[in-house]
Amino acid sequence: MGSTNPKTGGRGHRSASEKRAVRRPLRLVLRTLSKAWYDNIFSESAAAAFWQTLSLPPLLLGLLGSLGFVSDWFGPVVVETVQSKIVSFSRTVFSPNVVNEIIGPTVGDILTQGRTQIVSLGFLLSLWAGSSALASLIDSITLAYDQYLVRNAIWQRVFALVLYLVSLVLAVVLLPVVALGPAWLPTVFPSELQDDIATTIRIFYYPATGVVLVLALATLYKLSLPKKLPWHRGLPGALLAMLVFLCSSVGLRIYLTWVAGTGYTYGALATPIAFLLFAFFLGLAIIGGAYFNNAIQEIWPAKPTRRERRHWRRLEMKRAAQRLRTEEGYTAWSGNVKSASDELPDTGSPLADQSGPPPRDGSTAPSPRSPEARDQGNAPENGTGQRGG
Repeated sequence: MGSTNPKTGGRGHRSASEKRAVRRPLRLVLRTLSKAWYDNIFSESAAAAFWQTLSLPPLLLGLLGSLGFVSDWFGPVVVETVQSKIVSFSRTVFSPNVVNEIIGPTVGDILTQGRTQIVSLGFLLSLWAGSSALASLIDSITLAYDQYLVRNAIWQRVFALVLYLVSLVLAVVLLPVVALGPAWLPTVFPSELQDDIATTIRIFYYPATGVVLVLALATLYKLSLPKKLPWHRGLPGALLAMLVFLCSSVGLRIYLTWVAGTGYTYGALATPIAFLLFAFFLGLAIIGGAYFNNAIQEIWPAKPTRRERRHWRRLEMKRAAQRLRTEEGYTAWSGNVKSASDELPDTGSPLADQSGPPPRDGSTAPSPRSPEARDQGNAPENGTGQRGG
């Protein structure tokens, strides 16, 4: 029986495939980290944290102020219920001092004072200010995908505003459902099943919220790009972003608790600094997920969609038609030049007729002179060495 060459087949081939399978995840991690470091992801995250901090009051004003329009549908207690849900959910993510000194008072002030500004010019300006955080994230996502210069800068800012308004409308409609759903949904079922349904809702409430956030982030990755990728291509980065933010928020809460226990404090700046750190890690997670998705796209490119194939087919047909028109124009121009050259009369050079044949010794023949010049050349010289006139 013949032996198998280990370098060309059999185990050697499987070994090479296994090595490539091991190297690809390592290459994916290295590519994500190198591109994120080259594009300065920390500066982008800091800018996103800055705009998130400035956009928080306008965001809450637009969200809670707009809930007044749907209070007739869900009842007068919908605003207070949403407020309590926002504060309770914030306690699971942020530190207690951030919730007690920033988020809670801001929400309370908007509910008591800011709802009368819903139809004012200040509210319209708050929409523009509230979309600044989303615009910063969209800029960073397009930079991570190497598509930052594809879309016009002005249109990208307008696109961020439109996407912010759509998200605000969806949040106004869905937040009451999410807030009132756990208490209302068991009442739909028979009384003997209501306790079991309520227990199931309490168990899966936060996991379902996490799934919704992952799907929303994957949608943001898709919509932010001028050259869009398939929607499922955003899921790996969205999962990574969720994992990074949860781990970083837990670590940050432990760090802040330890700092407070040691007696070291920033004084009045402690709470704003803590909120900025949470916002920084949130931006870092979202932007890092975009870099991770881009690295996946570079190593395992997505197949073109049917729409993209039709687009490239039309583009190739346009290019072929343009080449054909160019060749036809060049052929017509060449024919016109040739016909024009054929119509010119075939006349010789007058200098060639006057000069005659060249001398046999290879020297240059003198140019012909007029009779007057020949007569002057033959005149006798006078005593001074000049020719007489």
